[in-house]
Amino acid sequence: MTLEEKLTKLKKIISKYDSCLIAFSGGVDSTFLLKVASLVLPKEKILAVTADSPLHPKEELLFAKRLARGIGMRHKVIKTDEFKSQRFISNPVNRCYFCKKKLFKTLKKISLKFRLNYVVEASNLTDKTDFRPGEIAKKELNINSPLQEAGLTKEEIRKLSKRFGLRTWDKPSLACLASRIPYGMHISVQLLSRINKAETYLKKLGFKQVRVRHYNGLCSIEVMENDIPRLLNRRNQVTNKLKKFGYKYASVDLKGYRTGSLNEAFTRKR
Repeated sequence: MTLEEKLTKLKKIISKYDSCLIAFSGGVDSTFLLKVASLVLPKEKILAVTADSPLHPKEELLFAKRLARGIGMRHKVIKTDEFKSQRFISNPVNRCYFCKKKLFKTLKKISLKFRLNYVVEASNLTDKTDFRPGEIAKKELNINSPLQEAGLTKEEIRKLSKRFGLRTWDKPSLACLASRIPYGMHISVQLLSRINKAETYLKKLGFKQVRVRHYNGLCSIEVMENDIPRLLNRRNQVTNKLKKFGYKYASVDLKGYRTGSLNEAFTRKR
């Protein structure tokens, strides 16, 4: 199927919704989905909803607000309470399931309140290659994933986003901050804040795609493979700064950035 055929299919899928609530993070995929929905459905039939949570950097929430305004969509921000769940805090391998199920239940309630027929989220076809327990919660609650249904990959979404003039077309991939913490290690707001500070600092140094994987007093830094030499040249500066954030040691992952790297050890055992 060509890219044009996939875009046409996506529009047909969305048009059948009649009205919908879109889980909107302000990332590449959800921004593209919101834009296409705005071209297919009346804007009063769409509501973008963004979670305000310690799991996500505050600057991403502000960015999502600006994007929604720019597209001209109704936008609602909701506070989430993941840290009231001991199952989430204990960080089991299916942590994402508990988080997503709670979020999707909340979105379903909001959709009923606003009389919207469907709740949709922005997983793409590429996401199916990674370990994602949240997929189970999505199926249990009948959450729709039109980008997957249309067969669109991440790179195809970036290409179409650029065509539509979306500023997110080359935005680095996002993931909740809890994904930096190995399974079984308890999650806290303070720990997420430390990780966020470290990643924000590295981004200010010019590293566009960054992950700081947390291992107690050690962190493992992932940047794009071609950025590794530049990071190593600044190792003293970076190490000194990360020590101020609470890390005794900092290492660089020589494989470079990749999604779901903390899942690798788990999936090898399965």
